[in-house]
Amino acid sequence: MRILLTIVLLMAVAAPASGLDRKPRKKEKKKARTEAVAEPAPAPAPPAAKPAHTERKTEPAAPAPAPLPDNDMTLGLTAAQADSLVAVWRERQCCDSFREFFDNYILVDSTQTGAVPDSVYTRRLRDLASPIQLPYNSIVRGYINRYTDSRYGTISRILGMSQYYFPLIEDELLKEGLPIELRALPIIESALSVTAVSPMGAVGLWQFMPSTGKSYGLEVNSLVDERRDPVRSTQAACRYLKDLYAIYKDWSLAIAAYNCGPGNVNKALARAGEKSRTFWDIYDYLPRETRGYVPAFIGASYAYAYHRQHGIELTEAPIPLATDTVRIDRIMHLQQIASTIDVPIETLRQLNPQYKLDIIPATTKPYTLVLPQRSLTQYVANEPAILAKDSLYLKEYINPANLDKKRQERSGTVYTVKKGDTLGAIARRYRVTTAQLMRWNNIKSAHKLRIGQRLRIEGR
Repeated sequence: MRILLTIVLLMAVAAPASGLDRKPRKKEKKKARTEAVAEPAPAPAPPAAKPAHTERKTEPAAPAPAPLPDNDMTLGLTAAQADSLVAVWRERQCCDSFREFFDNYILVDSTQTGAVPDSVYTRRLRDLASPIQLPYNSIVRGYINRYTDSRYGTISRILGMSQYYFPLIEDELLKEGLPIELRALPIIESALSVTAVSPMGAVGLWQFMPSTGKSYGLEVNSLVDERRDPVRSTQAACRYLKDLYAIYKDWSLAIAAYNCGPGNVNKALARAGEKSRTFWDIYDYLPRETRGYVPAFIGASYAYAYHRQHGIELTEAPIPLATDTVRIDRIMHLQQIASTIDVPIETLRQLNPQYKLDIIPATTKPYTLVLPQRSLTQYVANEPAILAKDSLYLKEYINPANLDKKRQERSGTVYTVKKGDTLGAIARRYRVTTAQLMRWNNIKSAHKLRIGQRLRIEGR
C-alpha cells in the first residue's frame, strides 16, 4: 500500500511539471522579457574601474572541431598510396585464395610416400567430385606422369600464371553455369600462354582459329586479335563449350569436339556404333591428337590439384596480380604510356596482348586498357600528357608501308643463346612454351643448347 501511495504522489508532482513544459513558446519569451525588466540593476562600479563600454562581455570562441577518429585506412594518404594499398590487398587475396583452395578442398593422405599406386590416383581423381567424369587408366597415368615430372617445370610455371588467369577464367565459367574444372582446358591448349600460336594458326589461351573466333564475336584484324585477350577469348570459349555440350550431353565428348571439331566426333560416333555414348567408347575412331586430348585434360586437372603431393612449387608469375581497367576512346600507342608513367612496355604488352602492334585503335569505338593497380592513379593524373604524345608515337603508323613493316617485325624475332641460358628460361622470357621453341627451331632435346645458337621465336 505504501508503494502505491508513493507512485500516486510522484505522478501528482510530475503532472504540473509536464503542464509547464507544454506552455506556448510565446509565453515563455514574454516571461523572459518581464524577468529581465524586474531584475535589479547591478551595483555601480568603483571609481578606479575601467569605462563602462570596455566591460562588454565578448562571446567565447567556438571550440575547434574534434579530430576525426583515425579509423579510415586511406586517411591522410594520397590517391597513389591508396592505389598501392588496394594492390597489396588484391595480391594478398589472390595468393590466399590460391593457397586456401589446396588447403581446404584437396584432402590427401599425407602418409603416402614413394611411388603412387593406381588406387591412390583413382581415389584422388574421384575426390575431385566434378560433373566432368575423370576416370583413371594407363593412358591417363601417362599424362599425369608428364605433367608432374619436375624435370620439365611446365606445371610449376602454369601454377604461377594460374594465379592471374584462373580467376578471370573461373568468373566467366561461373557466369555461364559451366563446370569450373574446364579451367584446365587452356593448360593443354596453350600452357596458359596468351601469345601461343599453333602450326595451324590457332592463337591464344583457348587456341581459336580465326574463323571460329570471329563466329563467336571476337575481333581479329591487323591491329587487334581478341583471341589473345584472356577475358574476351574465355567468353567466346564458354559459348562454344555450351553449344558443344548441348549437342552431345556428355562433357568428355564436348571436350573432344573442342579439339577436333564436332564433325570428327560425329564420324567417330557413327563408326563406333549406336551404343557409343562417351569419349572412351569412340577412342579408337578419333583423330590421333584427340585421343590424347581428354586424357591430357584429366592429367592437367590432377597435376593442378595435387602438385604439392608431387613436391612441385609454383614459379612466381612475371605479371602483376592486381590490375584494373580504364576506358580508351581515342587512338593510342602503348609507348605513350610507358614513356610517361612508371610502367614498362613489356608489362603493358603482357596485360594487353590483344593489341598486336601496341596500338589501341579507338577511333570508332572505345577499348579497354589493363594497368597494374599501383599505376592507375598515376595514369589518370598524367592522362593529358599521355594523350599529347599521340603524334610522336603514331606518326610512323599513319603510312601503310610502315604498318606492314611493324607487322613483320612483331611477327617473329631471333634470340641468340647466351651463357647460362636454358630453353625453359628463354620460353618464359618470350611468353611461349618450350615445346613451341623446339618445334620452331627443329630442336630434338630441350637440354642441348649451344652458346651463339640463334632461335627463331614466332608470334611476337
